[in-house]
Amino acid sequence: MWGVPTVEALCQAVKDQGQEYLALTDTNGLYGTIRFLKVAREHGLKPIIGAELVSGQHRAVLLAKNPTGYANLCLILSARHCDASFNVIQTVAQHRTGLFILSDDPIAVTAWQTESEADLYVELTPGPALQDAVELSRRLRLPPVATTRAAFIHLTDYQAHQLLRAIAENTTLSRLKPDHCALPSHWLMPESVLARHLPHVPEAVANTRSIAEQCYTEWDFKQTIFPSFRQLSCEATFETLQRKTYEGAIWRYGVLSTAVRQRIKKELAVICEKGYADYFLVVDEIVSQAPRTCGRGSAAASIVSYCLGITHVDPIRHNLLFERFLNPGRHDPPDIDIDFPWDERPKILEWVFAHYGQQHAAMVANQNTLASRAALREIAKVYGLPAGEIGKALNFLQRRADFVDVQPGKTVQDWAGDVCRALNFRNPWPEILYWSIQLDGHFRNLGLHPGGVVLVPDEIRRYVPVEISASGLPVIQWEKDQTEEAGLVKIDLLGNRSLAVIRDAIAAVARNTGHVIDYATWDPITDPATNDLIRRGETMGCFYVESPATRLLLKKLWAGMPPAGRAMANVFEYLVVVSSIIRPAANVYADEFVRRAHGYRHRPLHPLLDEVLAETHGIMVYQEDVMKVAVALGGFSVEDGDQLRKVLSKKHKERQLRDYQRQFYQGAMARGVEYRVIDVIWAMIMSFSGYSFCKPHSASYAQVSFKSAYLRAHYPAEFIAAVVSNQGGYYSAFTYLSEGRRMGLTILPPDINASVWAYTGSGITVQVGLMQIKGLQEDLATQLIAEREANGPYRSLSDVLHRIKPDITQVKLLIKAGCLDSIAGELTRPALLWRVFAAQATKPPSSIPIPAEYSAQKKRRHELTLFGFPLHCHPLDLFTEALAAIPHILAKDLNQYVGKEVTLIGWLLTEKIVSTNKGEPMEFMTLEDQTGMYDATLFPNTYRQYCHLLATNQAYVVTGLVETHFSTVSVTVRALRLLSTHEVPTPVEEMSA
Repeated sequence: MWGVPTVEALCQAVKDQGQEYLALTDTNGLYGTIRFLKVAREHGLKPIIGAELVSGQHRAVLLAKNPTGYANLCLILSARHCDASFNVIQTVAQHRTGLFILSDDPIAVTAWQTESEADLYVELTPGPALQDAVELSRRLRLPPVATTRAAFIHLTDYQAHQLLRAIAENTTLSRLKPDHCALPSHWLMPESVLARHLPHVPEAVANTRSIAEQCYTEWDFKQTIFPSFRQLSCEATFETLQRKTYEGAIWRYGVLSTAVRQRIKKELAVICEKGYADYFLVVDEIVSQAPRTCGRGSAAASIVSYCLGITHVDPIRHNLLFERFLNPGRHDPPDIDIDFPWDERPKILEWVFAHYGQQHAAMVANQNTLASRAALREIAKVYGLPAGEIGKALNFLQRRADFVDVQPGKTVQDWAGDVCRALNFRNPWPEILYWSIQLDGHFRNLGLHPGGVVLVPDEIRRYVPVEISASGLPVIQWEKDQTEEAGLVKIDLLGNRSLAVIRDAIAAVARNTGHVIDYATWDPITDPATNDLIRRGETMGCFYVESPATRLLLKKLWAGMPPAGRAMANVFEYLVVVSSIIRPAANVYADEFVRRAHGYRHRPLHPLLDEVLAETHGIMVYQEDVMKVAVALGGFSVEDGDQLRKVLSKKHKERQLRDYQRQFYQGAMARGVEYRVIDVIWAMIMSFSGYSFCKPHSASYAQVSFKSAYLRAHYPAEFIAAVVSNQGGYYSAFTYLSEGRRMGLTILPPDINASVWAYTGSGITVQVGLMQIKGLQEDLATQLIAEREANGPYRSLSDVLHRIKPDITQVKLLIKAGCLDSIAGELTRPALLWRVFAAQATKPPSSIPIPAEYSAQKKRRHELTLFGFPLHCHPLDLFTEALAAIPHILAKDLNQYVGKEVTLIGWLLTEKIVSTNKGEPMEFMTLEDQTGMYDATLFPNTYRQYCHLLATNQAYVVTGLVETHFSTVSVTVRALRLLSTHEVPTPVEEMSA
């Protein structure tokens, strides 16, 4: 966090100065290099690759003269980050071939001069150290070179630089040390201004031009760099892939049809031509390390991937086009994404780095930025505001999306003032808000991509600088976009909790019933009970289709579908559509899709739309649809259509999108399409911006959704237990257990003789696991279970204390959670606690009384504290007296009140804030009472009035209009209030005996 300007702003400023060359020299890295090359060329500049190397007291600017210099620069920067014994002088001396070295460091320059004076310069920069550098150049008789060390474009940007430095140093502006910042003179001086600072050494500016002219600027990273499979020759690699593909085809299909053989032949020909055989075999080798995976992304359109077991969706059966994944005209590398059970992924990564070696492998980075919320928080900290005030302001702003963006026609200062007046924010909040906009999106630090791994055939440090992540894994300095644009092939190895849910549920089913399900060959998409469950939208807990929006869309789709259409409709194919069309910018298209699926007549925007989008009723659903429409209506080539699809998913796409928009409008008008129609179609295309799926990806996800739904339909106890045990789902443990009760399951409390660490399910019961007890150590639970399995059930409290000798605080948790109730005999929970205290005493009392049992209310409070929710009742049961005084209806009766205003009571489960087309915030909520769940909507005016009250796991009195849409019922909220904040027992209440 040193330089202020964006790459775009920097390139524009240099262009405005009339310069021809620009060197980007990130500190100790090439973090923005690939993006810089692209933007510089767009501005007509010749880009120079370089870096500012800083280590201890030593500093130098290294510029790549040629590709050899680039490789050495990557090696030097990697050593700077990865080698504990790194010595800047020795490392640069070892790898200086092909590099210009610019430095005013006397020790380093003197040492490098003894090796060679070639391409070694003394750096002269305006500022206090300028004269020392001039004298160093003359004393060593080394040529001087002029630089600006520009950290900002204009002198007026210095305050922004100071803010960034304060954030980086985790200090306030008032405590920021001057030596932690650049000098005010380190701005992007034009050549004429720079020359005026150096009248006595005019050759320094001339040398700057000379070095720029000698640096290689025609950088081309388009060659794809594939991993090597076991160092086999190209011929042997392809023969291996061909053999394994046909063996897998027999495993998948049995007898191979003509269609299967032709598809395999076609795909193998493209793979051979593109040289991708190694890549497929390496991915196959990785996938073979785990029995349960989900290959997804466009790779699921490949029959070769299917036959190898990388993906599990039959591309012929589901009409998935291989060309979306690979085609002869595609220049960028393929991208195969593999999901593993979340808790198995670390071992997979460990195997990858052990098998291929850290010399050949590294993780892809995430380049973390100061996003709007983070920028606000960090800048407020720099201004010295207390954490409580910052948190309160952020929470308020989060719920007021209408204040997030600067409105057209307003300056940033005007916007900041308006927000502060509306929200009653005091000084210095106007300044903080102003700077949060100015610094929004600024690079902050590297993180790890969720699963991207790069493998190369030789040394990865020659292709890109490598660092060591906080987890100890090597990570390259580029995020996924720059990685792909540099020709490096990324393999995504991702953790998926639902795969672990399926694994654990299948194992439980086998233990409980003897029924063994083979994950690899199991295909439940024709199972009647599973299809019915999906049609009803009863998919809570099911992978990717459990959100309120998805469940509601499923209900809309199937509840109102005419019987004839319902009988003909393929539930799996419709689920693929539903999982794709649920995206932030496509709400209006989702409802239109439902109308058309129900058979309502519609007038197509253009006849070609219904033709090319026949399988989705003329609605653009998949990424491929962007390509199809661009080709059919805009006259794009297939390659241009594919590039438009890619650009939509990228950041920093505005310039390219403008070019493609112009091309689309011109092409469509040339085909006689009306301008207003083009506007509507282009808006549909733009709805894919940032977040959308291709059909093969959605089909892969839908298959996992179906497997989840099958287990829910047939083995509900095992399924719910696995969902809660693996945590991290869309909903809380309480919500899943409530759903389990609605499914007819009995939830049993944790028990010292019946519970294990995780939840367990069998038949119609779910046993709460010891994992649910807050503060209980897993090591103790493991010891407790192992001792029980080895020597039988525990018989009493004294038996527990004698056999496992637990820490007393842990025993108290077990007692208050009710885990010892089944072995307590006549002893109450207070009596058990008294005996624990007595066991600690130096002189135990001769007799211990048996106090009365805790009240039901106090037990519920203990449950809230230990489990996070009351286990033996619904949270609303804690408000019995208050509810009796409020006339209200029940959730199960909502259908009877359509068109009427009603009052309901609800425990808030989930909420989602969205923005209207006008940018106004509104919210969708899901609540439940003791009889069921219901959905409610707060439109902008109501939302603004009540948003400050909203928080999950609170009880509300909701008044609103009951409405129906596509045969589904929801509530449009008119008024809302907390049931009673002071009546809710607090989870942090002191748990005294």
